[in-house]
Amino acid sequence: MAKVHPQAPVSDPCGMSSAGRETFTLWMKSLVCHTNGCTVFDSKGDVVYRVENYDSKGSSEVHLMDLRGKVLFTILKKKLQIFGRWNGYRGDFTGTKKQKPWFQVKKCCRFLQRDIACQVTVALNKFLIVSSGPKKPGFKIVNLDGDIVAEVKRKQLSSGMVLGDDVLTLEIEPSIDHSLIVALVIVYGLINRRL
Repeated sequence: MAKVHPQAPVSDPCGMSSAGRETFTLWMKSLVCHTNGCTVFDSKGDVVYRVENYDSKGSSEVHLMDLRGKVLFTILKKKLQIFGRWNGYRGDFTGTKKQKPWFQVKKCCRFLQRDIACQVTVALNKFLIVSSGPKKPGFKIVNLDGDIVAEVKRKQLSSGMVLGDDVLTLEIEPSIDHSLIVALVIVYGLINRRL
């Protein structure tokens, strides 16, 4: 399989690598027949996460999987919510047992808070998804102190060329659960009907 490289590695003259952000490439398409979905590549160009959404865009249930198809998160849209709410469950959630969601994402009213698109609750932690602006695919996930946890922006090649709005770069701060951040990116894609 062909590899996609998010960023060419920069050699460190001392031979030591710094503990910094991890970079991923998001392709807002499925690997299966280029249907609705998302494929996430690591910095080596290997597929690490995927979403296959065979239904229409904006589906009310999607599954974030690893490369082998193991479901990492089940994301469900809550019905009859004014601004929209999505619950994320670890693993393959069937809804037969009473289980608390691992995370919740609530869409914010853009009229009241222009750049804040969503509020995220993960256990006792709260985060915000801050939009880069109308009709722009980029956004940031920040904690309540305003520190950036993850950032999504259009993919730019080392030559300076910017790729289409369906190819994005995801940068995640160290010691953050990558699958959780990818699940939040998926929810934001569902909110904006890009997935």
